Amino acid sequence: MTATLYVCTTCRAGEVLEEDAPRPGALLHAALTDAETPEGVEIIGVSCLSACSQGAAVALSEPGKWTYVYGRMTPENAPEILAGAAAYAASKDGLVPWRERPVVFRKQSLARVPPFNMPVEALT
Repeated sequence: MTATLYVCTTCRAGEVLEEDAPRPGALLHAALTDAETPEGVEIIGVSCLSACSQGAAVALSEPGKWTYVYGRMTPENAPEILAGAAAYAASKDGLVPWRERPVVFRKQSLARVPPFNMPVEALT
């Protein structure tokens, strides 16, 4: 399977911008897609991840794995984001050991969502 790295392209990252100014989320998306995409990762721009107060935001997801949402990302974080996405894609369940995650993922995690196929008993 392939892990998906979703990038909010409309995110203003809390900035007041002119209507035609490039959005921080779009700049982040461009930085990520301009770099070499790791094996097993697909990058998709989306119009909103509802993390407006914590933008620019990205999310990592793959069927059967935990999903993560990260915020306060910048184009300068692109190498770390891609390294984290590669580690996520290589993991069995999306749970990359904490010390093996890029620092930006350790410090800027907004949410962790269980896999949709996980039995309720396993969550408690």
